[in-house]
Amino acid sequence: MSKCIKQDAMPDVGNPDQEEIRMSDKGLIHIYCGDGKGKTTAALGLVVRALGNNYKVVIVQFFKSWNTGEISTLQKLDNISFIRCNVPAVFSWELKDEQIAPLIEEHNSVFLQVISQCKCNDNGKILIVFDELIGTYNENFIDNEMVLNFLKNKPANIEVVLTGRNPRQELLDIADYVSEIKKVKHPFDKGIKARKGVEY
Repeated sequence: MSKCIKQDAMPDVGNPDQEEIRMSDKGLIHIYCGDGKGKTTAALGLVVRALGNNYKVVIVQFFKSWNTGEISTLQKLDNISFIRCNVPAVFSWELKDEQIAPLIEEHNSVFLQVISQCKCNDNGKILIVFDELIGTYNENFIDNEMVLNFLKNKPANIEVVLTGRNPRQELLDIADYVSEIKKVKHPFDKGIKARKGVEY
């Protein structure tokens, strides 16, 4: 026999419609992580949806200096800005010691610039995509305390997306959504290189 709660015994939780409105107005934090293809692709899908609902969108890319198809398309749209850090065209593990300090300075400067601009917004909805910030954070190529402080105290009108592999526990703890994209198969395993229009 089911133990249903009688209607007159339901606790007073206030007006659910008002609570739903308050929650839907608050910007949340997303993480797209994992070893599979599609983290940035998922983030860009959210970008399209946000633009269709009158959000202002800022996409910040770390460790991506090559031309990609999404840039040429998205830059034609209104209410979106695309920022790429000026980084050496090498993998992170190929960086020389003398390149690391300027790189950290560049990342910190761009991050501060973005959040400063967004905080000066007129309280309209904003989506910020920090593409490959997770790897940048893991490698300590940015001021991690600055990143955490922003995520913990960001204005309520800002929605945030972080992408990259192996997010640290403190990032997982602070996120509202965590979606892991797991590789089952990938053509790279058969020697097929990244393809224009599909991978970039």
